Amino acid sequence: MSSIAISSILVVLSIVAIIYLTAKLKANVFGALFAVSLALLGTNLPLPKVIDALKTGFGNTLGSIYFVIIFGAAIAVCMQRSGGALSIATHIMNLAGKQNARPAMAWTGFIPGLTIFCDTGYIILSGIARSISVSSKVPMPLIASILGSSLYVVHCLVPTHPGALAAATQLNANLGLLVLAGVVFAIPGLLAAYYWAYLMCKGKDYAPSEPEETEQQSTAHLPSFGFSLLPVVLPLLLISISTLLTTLGYKDGFATVFHFLGNPVIALLAGMLCGMWLLARNGGKRGDFSAVLEDAIVKAGPTLIITGVGGMFGAIIKETGVGGALGEVLGTASVGLLVPFIIAALLKTAQGSSIVAALTTAAIVAPSLTTFGLGSETGRIFAVLAIGAGSIVASHANDSYLWVVTKFSGIKMEESLRVFTSSTLVMGLVSFACIWAASAVLL
Repeated sequence: MSSIAISSILVVLSIVAIIYLTAKLKANVFGALFAVSLALLGTNLPLPKVIDALKTGFGNTLGSIYFVIIFGAAIAVCMQRSGGALSIATHIMNLAGKQNARPAMAWTGFIPGLTIFCDTGYIILSGIARSISVSSKVPMPLIASILGSSLYVVHCLVPTHPGALAAATQLNANLGLLVLAGVVFAIPGLLAAYYWAYLMCKGKDYAPSEPEETEQQSTAHLPSFGFSLLPVVLPLLLISISTLLTTLGYKDGFATVFHFLGNPVIALLAGMLCGMWLLARNGGKRGDFSAVLEDAIVKAGPTLIITGVGGMFGAIIKETGVGGALGEVLGTASVGLLVPFIIAALLKTAQGSSIVAALTTAAIVAPSLTTFGLGSETGRIFAVLAIGAGSIVASHANDSYLWVVTKFSGIKMEESLRVFTSSTLVMGLVSFACIWAASAVLL
């Protein structure tokens, strides 16, 4: 048996081991990934080089993304403490009216979700979601699924979030174009989840939720809608301007300043500063700014660790040469984007973490991009999008986000599985279908 065949078997066994440890034995994700990575390295490298390989894989993954993750977490903290997220939600709901509660709920999650992690965003907005369910007489499982899906789709597709960002880094994809493309392809996925959730709730006797007393939040002193949008919109605007100038061929001269401001690190830093300014306008004190950074670091810590160890595992898989072998086997099968999508979907569904699924898939397919016809700049963007769509499929009992949606919505687990989980499945499939269709025209 050839060495590459042995390595392929070991990689498959390592992935199965991670799934078994995390899904069956409920082992800590970091511990499971580290242990399996160590074992896989020990079978492929001389022992003296094992520790250096682990440190290099972990450090290289975090090197280009940790500022973005921390600044993104700081934006979320500022939006929560200042009331900015609630201001956006309240304004959209008031503008839409009770009769349009469902589409308003989708935009309520989609806009803040561009920079706020999905679990944090859901916790912040869950109170208003339950209040809207009562006032509009829309069943809470439907409201929860729409809000949860709108936050989740951008979390998986837009590289202001760790999974898509880390995958883009591994595949060397253009982040500016990817941000714009992620937003574009998130919309049809969300629409599919929206109508699917409505179909799943149609004719069902779900009682609207009653808001708890602790969820009654005053909206009298919230910041204005326009100011609340700044921490979310400004980073996207800066990135978009830089990308547009690059597309038009302006890379030097006056464009240098815009390219600097449009770097995701600087753009998210600008968003964080806007968030702190928003907090200061809304009663924040000097000590609050240090507290924001401390809270952001605490919130970002687990994400950074999981991202780092997931990237370490992916780097080890990349070193085995399995990705190149996969390209040789499937390169003439005209499967293109199907490979990264299917691998990401299987990993996500099996072990629950979208970040780990995206990182591992990116490492597996990276050596084969040219073979799959995805070696160009546009091809790399589509490869990351396909991975992101796969990492949406599907949020169920082994995904902590499902428990956040269920707990903070006050709905039953079987309702959450029936409506929200099935919606994430449909959302991932439709998102990928649109990505695949677009690639047929643009690649």
